[in-house]
Amino acid sequence: MNNKTKLIVLNGLMIALVCIATMVIQIPIPMTEGYVNIGDSIIFVASILFGPIPGMIAGGLGSALADILTGYSHWALFTLLIKGFEGYVVGIIVRKNTNLVKNILATLLGVLIMVSGYLLAGTFLQGSFIISLGSVPSNTIQGIVSMVIGIPIASYLLTVKYVKSFKQISSN
Repeated sequence: MNNKTKLIVLNGLMIALVCIATMVIQIPIPMTEGYVNIGDSIIFVASILFGPIPGMIAGGLGSALADILTGYSHWALFTLLIKGFEGYVVGIIVRKNTNLVKNILATLLGVLIMVSGYLLAGTFLQGSFIISLGSVPSNTIQGIVSMVIGIPIASYLLTVKYVKSFKQISSN
């Protein structure tokens, strides 16, 4: 299998994992018309392991697909942009070399992007900044829980020789 095929398979796998992680645990938040999930943990894993483009593709497409499949299609375009940007930024920060401090700072910025992105999207969709502020606590908790899950998984997987070979493919 050539590198281009491996990269396509890797991106497809990451999209599917983000979608599944988003759909498996969903805690609805009625006042925001959204839900809390752990999909961000896989976005963080994809971005830390494979860089900005796979992180962006997995984050944007996987999360938007989960919105469409679970009845939140009115959020899908916003999710595509917000989660894609989140994955891209985390991947850019940890692109060349990664360590625990860098992973924490990168994913904290990713959480900030996600929380502020949904605050703005909610303001647009709901027509009220005040109502949209209700999403900030649950999105913040979602982001922090995803950091706690994603960073250790990514740190462990970075030690696996086979995963390292994919990191080299995705960064070329």
